[in-house]
Amino acid sequence: MKKVYKAHILFTKEKKRFEVFENGYIAVENGIVVAVASSLDELNAQCSMFNVQWSMVNVNDVVDFGNRLLIPAMNDMHVHAPQVHNQGVAMDLELLPWLQNYTFPEESKYADVHYAERMYRRFLHTQWLFGTMRSVVFGTIHTESTRLLMNLYKEAGMGAMVGKVAMNRNCPETLSEDVDAYVEGQESLIADTQLSILNSQFSIPLVRPIITPRFVPSCTPELLKACGELANKYQLPVQSHLSENTSEIAWVQDLEKESTSYGDAYNRYGLFGQTPTIMAHCVWTNGSELELMKRNGVMVAHCPTSNFNLSSGMAPIRTFLDDGLPIGLGSDISGGHDLNMFRMLVYAIQVSKMHYQLDKSKAFLTLPEIFWIATKSAGSFFGKVGSFEPGYEFDALVIDDAVLHPDEYSLLHRLERFIYVGDDRQILHRFCRGQEVKEPKEL
Repeated sequence: MKKVYKAHILFTKEKKRFEVFENGYIAVENGIVVAVASSLDELNAQCSMFNVQWSMVNVNDVVDFGNRLLIPAMNDMHVHAPQVHNQGVAMDLELLPWLQNYTFPEESKYADVHYAERMYRRFLHTQWLFGTMRSVVFGTIHTESTRLLMNLYKEAGMGAMVGKVAMNRNCPETLSEDVDAYVEGQESLIADTQLSILNSQFSIPLVRPIITPRFVPSCTPELLKACGELANKYQLPVQSHLSENTSEIAWVQDLEKESTSYGDAYNRYGLFGQTPTIMAHCVWTNGSELELMKRNGVMVAHCPTSNFNLSSGMAPIRTFLDDGLPIGLGSDISGGHDLNMFRMLVYAIQVSKMHYQLDKSKAFLTLPEIFWIATKSAGSFFGKVGSFEPGYEFDALVIDDAVLHPDEYSLLHRLERFIYVGDDRQILHRFCRGQEVKEPKEL
């Protein structure tokens, strides 16, 4: 199916600057961007080069969004879906007591699939409101509730990597699962996904499993080994937490005495870049751990609100960016308190400005840099996602910012103003893989 849209088009092909097409055109075929251009004639010429079968488009074929902004959709690279009920609760605790007293009791409730459906539908609806079309998600240990979450994403038409969490130590009995049971449950979710690939034009399904050891302290060596073997056997991505909190790092050093760093503990089990890997936080990552991440291409999920709320610290994102590490942004609900990923761009810039006050040799992040991190850099974890370059999947938002008095501003200032002071009421349309995503149902 072929579509051509007209709007003020903005995206970041490179991290240093925006591509801006005032009253521009974008052609999409079968969910993939074919071309973006300043005029219809230029668009047709580009499309004909891309696809000799392309038939000329005239004005009557164009979906015209008028004086609105068309930008890539948001990606949440680290979020705990079952923690949505605790959003904004117990923000006066550090990581480990927060987990024990609030997070683990809430996640235990997801043994009840009916409770899980009510909470997960609420969670997806909020993500939809804020224009988050792709997510890397922690579920719980519960196979059926995790399967439900995956199916709800499929039903909504939103992309996600969803993790059945692996845990078998240092947690309540209600959240502990032995190695064989974990493997059996995980493989049943993998089998579901393999069937869905047969019914799609895309080789990578929109919703798929991701291997998810919660973090080293919650997994015995046997469970970590099983996670690494599953990732390798099925070539699945991996997600977990890394160097979030100094107490956590000390705990890992005590548990994994043969490892040279927290990251090395994952690496020894095949969970650190042997397949695509994303690690949340990395607040205290440096030295040999940072070098290992660079060698293995491990992505950082930067979660600024969570790092502040749980007193973890400030991740050195400028260092990571300049060193070429892949980076995305995460809401980390409910360590973080906000599911609006546009707010996460603002918070990330503000964190980098605090770093700048401590070390003037490290420039703070600019708007194009953080927008690139949130879209194209983050989207690379899903494939060719997060840009409007030819060959990229069309994940997009249409922003109607008239209420923000846009006539006084350039297109770039309009986008900046929306990011800083806009909200979901300005998001008029949401697209994922070329399909418009309608409002999901809540219970």
